[in-house]
Amino acid sequence: MRLGSLIEGLDAKLDTNAPLDAPNLEQSVSGFAIDNRKVAPGTVFGAFQGMRVNGEDYIPAAVQAGAVAVVARPEARVAGAIHIAHANPRRLFAQLAARYFAPFPDVTVAVTGTNGKTSTVELARQLWRMLGHHSASIGTLGVTTSVDQVSTGLTTPDIVTFLANMSGLKREGITHAAFEASSHGLAQYRTEGLPVSAAAFTNLSRDHLDYHGDMDSYFDAKMRLFDEVVAPDGAAVVWADDIWSDKVIQRATKRGLRVLSVGVQGQALRLANRTPTQLGQTLEVEAGGEFGGRPYKVDLPLIGAYQAANALTAAALVIAGGEDVGKVLELLGRVQPVRGRLERAVITRAGAPVYVDYAHTPDGLRAAIEALRPHTRGRLIALFGAGGDRDAGKRPQMGKVAADLADHVIVTDDNPRSEEPSAIRAAVMAGAPGAEEIGGRRAAIAAAIAQAGADDIVLLAGKGHEQGQIIGDRVLPFDDVTVARECAG
Repeated sequence: MRLGSLIEGLDAKLDTNAPLDAPNLEQSVSGFAIDNRKVAPGTVFGAFQGMRVNGEDYIPAAVQAGAVAVVARPEARVAGAIHIAHANPRRLFAQLAARYFAPFPDVTVAVTGTNGKTSTVELARQLWRMLGHHSASIGTLGVTTSVDQVSTGLTTPDIVTFLANMSGLKREGITHAAFEASSHGLAQYRTEGLPVSAAAFTNLSRDHLDYHGDMDSYFDAKMRLFDEVVAPDGAAVVWADDIWSDKVIQRATKRGLRVLSVGVQGQALRLANRTPTQLGQTLEVEAGGEFGGRPYKVDLPLIGAYQAANALTAAALVIAGGEDVGKVLELLGRVQPVRGRLERAVITRAGAPVYVDYAHTPDGLRAAIEALRPHTRGRLIALFGAGGDRDAGKRPQMGKVAADLADHVIVTDDNPRSEEPSAIRAAVMAGAPGAEEIGGRRAAIAAAIAQAGADDIVLLAGKGHEQGQIIGDRVLPFDDVTVARECAG
């Protein structure tokens, strides 16, 4: 594809100090990169200012490696390549890359929120598959299709990886795709360019304030999904029972989006009743007037209130795309558990089930414990830690949630990263002074399992699907499910 055709019609300025003769704009573009080490001849390089690294410092190296153009601020110094200047270079770079990587799957939806994104996109993928569509999900679990899963390591990967993945899925025959839109990804324009027909909001609670600063800024980052990313004629699915939901609905309505609210206070899909069962829960759902106003009974094979929320949000996303409401709700009875989301890892020799969950925020931990409480005849033993180099303010809050809701709390290590593990544990223990502290996650899991009786339930929270533990600058193999099974013997 010609460089000139990629730029045509976009709000971009070509720096007059750069070589601008016609042959330059006629050059063929071979790819896009934001890492100068991935630049090859013909690449368009994105040079952005970050919190720790300034990509503009690597412009000379990118040009030397063969970059034909550099997308950067007007103030950036570019020599030897075309300077495509813009005050918001991340967004312009995403728009150019989207033109290069297109086409994409026919139907694409996105999910944002503090908790529930992974489950919601994966459940949407499962529903589409059961409806006969070739579907995929992208997010914390990686790229998942009906036959494959590839780990990416980020909720929202960089824009080049994201668009390349979406383009690759289209070539593989995928027609329907759902992706997680994290606050970081939205703030850094990692989800731009491709058509998004519907977007969902799950909830909002404290997380990532080390990056966003305060809750209002965190919320505004999430709202870019509805304000700018979703198509102007698209739909907004909103879990109506969160304290931030009314504000989301106001933003979506102002944009002119079709709003489908879901939950106890929902109007599109109202959750009239929820009854826990031995292996899941029974939901009584009333469809709104636009869907016939009928009541439905759903036997959901997942436990917990938040799993019901994720399932109904996923169903509404699929329904927003034109699928029959009755058929979609019926298929919820056949969905499979999502990896690391209240996943039952093992039943101990004493008869206690051990669940693994990704909960790593106060609200997420609360939801996981409350989900398991109706199924607990004895004690609910909660084990968790907190990540290093992340929002430290949530650590005592997590400790307090666990101390208030669980019968026995074990505070251990999560991903300490560059911090001293004992200092992280101490911060958590400040909110849970009666908790048991055990350094070393494997030792803590072994202790929790050894303590559990036949009527008890063990919750291993924080790491979920993760296959490694980050200690210092090393990633050591560690999987809560595997370790739990080994410790249960």
